[in-house]
Amino acid sequence: MTEEQIRGEQKEHQGAHFEEGTMRKHAAGGAAAKGNDRTARMGTGPIPKLVLEFAIPSIVGMLVNGAYNVIDSIFLGQAMGEIGLSVATAAMPLMTIFMALGMLIGNGGNALAALRLGEGNKQAAEKSLGNTVCLGIIIAVVVAIIACIPPCMEALLSLSSATPEIHDYTYSFIQIIAFGVIFQVIGMGVNNFIRTAGAPNRALLTMVIGTFSCIILNYLFVLVFGWGVVGSALATVLGQGVSCVCVLWYFLFTKNVAFKLHARNLKLDAEVVGFIFSLGAASFIMQMAMSVINFLVNYLLVFYGAQSPLGAEAALASIGVVQRCAMFTVLPLIGTAVAIQPLLGFNYGAGLIPRVRETVRFGILMATVIGTCMWVMIMLFSGDIVGFFGIRADGLRDFTAFALKIQLLVLPVVGFQIVVGNYFQATGQPMKSIILSLTRQVLFLIPLYIVLPIVLPMLVPALTGLDALYFAVPIADGLSVVTAAAFLAFEMRRLKRVEAGEETSRFGKGAKHS
Repeated sequence: MTEEQIRGEQKEHQGAHFEEGTMRKHAAGGAAAKGNDRTARMGTGPIPKLVLEFAIPSIVGMLVNGAYNVIDSIFLGQAMGEIGLSVATAAMPLMTIFMALGMLIGNGGNALAALRLGEGNKQAAEKSLGNTVCLGIIIAVVVAIIACIPPCMEALLSLSSATPEIHDYTYSFIQIIAFGVIFQVIGMGVNNFIRTAGAPNRALLTMVIGTFSCIILNYLFVLVFGWGVVGSALATVLGQGVSCVCVLWYFLFTKNVAFKLHARNLKLDAEVVGFIFSLGAASFIMQMAMSVINFLVNYLLVFYGAQSPLGAEAALASIGVVQRCAMFTVLPLIGTAVAIQPLLGFNYGAGLIPRVRETVRFGILMATVIGTCMWVMIMLFSGDIVGFFGIRADGLRDFTAFALKIQLLVLPVVGFQIVVGNYFQATGQPMKSIILSLTRQVLFLIPLYIVLPIVLPMLVPALTGLDALYFAVPIADGLSVVTAAAFLAFEMRRLKRVEAGEETSRFGKGAKHS
């Protein structure tokens, strides 16, 4: 038998494998069949059209979801000036931890569900959804208990470098957010499943409703009622609560859903939990590393800020604005990577390797275009953006605008690294995804944050230790992009072997095909 004949038989086998899964999905008939049509098209529809369909609501959704931190900063900055912005900056590392917990179970559970749907195993996808909700409840209870223990809260605030002037404000803000973390963990985590169920616009709607609620409540609680940081924290929790209710409603009561949330699937399964944690570990580690970096940056800001004319509180306020703007510009890139995750997982699970490669290529192209557009906006309007947060003193405003430009210097290529890292997560290769996350957040960025403030002023006397902090990010981004390119080159070769039948693409024990 010739090599072409062997490959032809393998392609026929892959096609039959996918067709079998699709036939299983339609066997239930009626409403269930209609819901499954939405997922089956991920293995048959044109990739560019599917990526755009999934990416647009995902990107808008990420911006909407990330707007919570920005909204807090804007309203607190307008109402309380530098003190309000300093509170938001000091609270940011702990809020990042809460987000990391949501991404651990949400991204992991969703990646597993997409893989199982690609294999034609609806029951396994529903089991992943139920276990994700249960894990979210457990995490929320643990966080709430910790928030009730004063020594634990004091230790966390010390790590956040909350100065005496903002200590009490930050304590109140974080404690309220911690009590309502169940809404964030479940609302954000389970929202990912809606996209995998083939309803990206519905996923977007659940987040938009929550964010608009947060904006309205922030305006009332902070600017109208004058409740300050307490009002902002309450508005954030209630907004996330609205979004959480909408997400759960979809899987509990909406008809024509590809898979649903059942009480029987809330019982934890050790194997499923293991897969959820392994697949979500990359996102969790990335966010936790970001939290560690935020702790470190806050300390360095207080240390070097106290040595500069700006002062510690002004340095916290300034770089806090830069961090939020930087986070907001990266969110569309993350949204692109998250949007293609169901397509990657479904087609990889179904053995449709050419569609996997096409999805990766189109995702990288889209993220690069978006990153370039965001970069142009930052370079042109940095001063206006900074002023929107309530920073109006000329010296502080100029410093913040310049820091923003430098930190986002290589933004056009950052999307490449994010998409590649998410690809490995979506295709059941969590260790590679973890390594790529660690290269930027730990191996590159943390040493640069420590070394640059010492070395750079020696090389360029015009720069201070505080100035040197924001040069670390573009250098780390550039190094991480080079690393991701190397990983992707080796992966493309591996996919050729998988397509040729020399290597398996299966993940775990979820497949029921013979």
